[in-house]
Amino acid sequence: MLISFVYSADYSQSNSIKERTNFFNKILFQRHLDFLGSDLFEGRAPGTIGGNLAAKYLALEFDKFKLKPLGNNETYYQNIAFHGVKPLSSVLSIQCSDSIKNMNLRDDFLFYHSGEEMYSPKSVPLVFVGYGIVAPEFNYDDYKNIDVAGKIAVILEAEPISYDPSYFDGDEPTIYSLPEVKQRIALSKGAVGTILIPILSDSGAYNWSAQIPAFSFENLSLASSANSSLDILLNPANAGILFQESRHSVSDLRELHNKNKMESFPLNVQMTCKVVYQQRDFVSPNIIGMIEGSDQKLKDSYIIVSAHYDHLGIGMPVNGDSIYNGVFDNAEGVSVVLEIARNFSEKHFVNNRSIIFLLTTAEESGLLGSYFYTLNPVVPLYKTIANINIDGIASFDNFKSVIGVGSEYSTLIVALENVIRERGLKITSIPPEFASFGSFAKSDQHSFAKAGIPSILITEGVDYVNTGKEEGLKKILNYAANIYHSPFDDLNQKINFNAVAQHFEILSAVIEHIANNSKTPEWLDNSPFIKARKFSIEIKK
Repeated sequence: MLISFVYSADYSQSNSIKERTNFFNKILFQRHLDFLGSDLFEGRAPGTIGGNLAAKYLALEFDKFKLKPLGNNETYYQNIAFHGVKPLSSVLSIQCSDSIKNMNLRDDFLFYHSGEEMYSPKSVPLVFVGYGIVAPEFNYDDYKNIDVAGKIAVILEAEPISYDPSYFDGDEPTIYSLPEVKQRIALSKGAVGTILIPILSDSGAYNWSAQIPAFSFENLSLASSANSSLDILLNPANAGILFQESRHSVSDLRELHNKNKMESFPLNVQMTCKVVYQQRDFVSPNIIGMIEGSDQKLKDSYIIVSAHYDHLGIGMPVNGDSIYNGVFDNAEGVSVVLEIARNFSEKHFVNNRSIIFLLTTAEESGLLGSYFYTLNPVVPLYKTIANINIDGIASFDNFKSVIGVGSEYSTLIVALENVIRERGLKITSIPPEFASFGSFAKSDQHSFAKAGIPSILITEGVDYVNTGKEEGLKKILNYAANIYHSPFDDLNQKINFNAVAQHFEILSAVIEHIANNSKTPEWLDNSPFIKARKFSIEIKK
């Protein structure tokens, strides 16, 4: 049974791609979702039975659509070797003068990364480096007057307070607020590790217990690039121990932050870390298939439509449930990609450019599957003109506005504007309540952008048809706070299939617009990714 959701305003003009109807088949979509989101797939963690079952299911679906396999040995599998590590127990010892304070894993601290680098039996000195930021464009350098070579850098999670858009983007967070950026800067300065301290409010309130489940999963790295630094998240209740007999106390740090007078200084403590962990090596694949373009000239240019099929797997139980199914994140997105691929494989669709459907693994572990692809592309990067990444699908209500995450960087905004305008919708920005999540850097589109490919993630705004803006925002905030990355992101969630169909149709139209437009998407001059694009063209990779 074919159930189609077609919006009449979409196809009112003739002599246009809008005449070709996008059929959303609810039955097929729900079948995909019921499989991928079921307990049978055990949360689809890479290298597990559930993750392997998901990969097999997706490859079989690609074969049904007769997509051209672009994986290893003419299969749909781009196999990736991973190294997995999970800490079982650990003791972090802080030494000051003649006293030693032992802190325990989970209760007192958590590991950002897991591996051999966690074991540090010799005492290592600690240095406080403020926010751990080096930002030449803002004339800011926390490392200017401090040496961290061979030491542990102790860092605050925040960045300088600003109300000026030209300085650290005003009240919007910058990329420098991300822990992984702080960690890379510290490593580049010669530090052997980092301790990140969540910044405390004046009340000192911080929900440490909410952090523990998220850090309980196995840590993955590409087998070819294992982690090389010790990176820790410290329970802020213990932060005072690090600042014993130092120039400033923890309460001083709050004052320095509030007054924008942060400074770096040595700490009079040293640290050792002993850990017991389990490790394994395994293979988990990206799934890749292609619909070749019909135009003799344009078919040698490629659009990547991507979504990650992995999720967290089995973790700490919450209310007796230990399976982190990842239905909204991202079984729904993958199910929509399957529907898009099915539609574009039908004869009534025409795509002048070639379309690659790429379902990635290990996104939840740091965008590893998409990163691996950019290192091992199946078609040249310089011939890959766009990435449309799908991570989450509208499910609450039909919507009147759309957000193009990353649209400010490239001319992909033009394609999005054309599609949105034809449907009587509007483009809006990310609500300030979510700006701190650094959305563009948090999903696979960032890997493709760093490789020079114009990329975008298209999601719904909070202007809903049947739901007030305040109520809609409340639903999204509730999902982010209580369901996202928890066992409650499962098949028990209510799904508005009209909203799914609308999102599907917009994504299909944007892809179709790019596939049949002779103009190639380009980075805008202010894009931080434009150099990567020029480089890929120069080396013809």
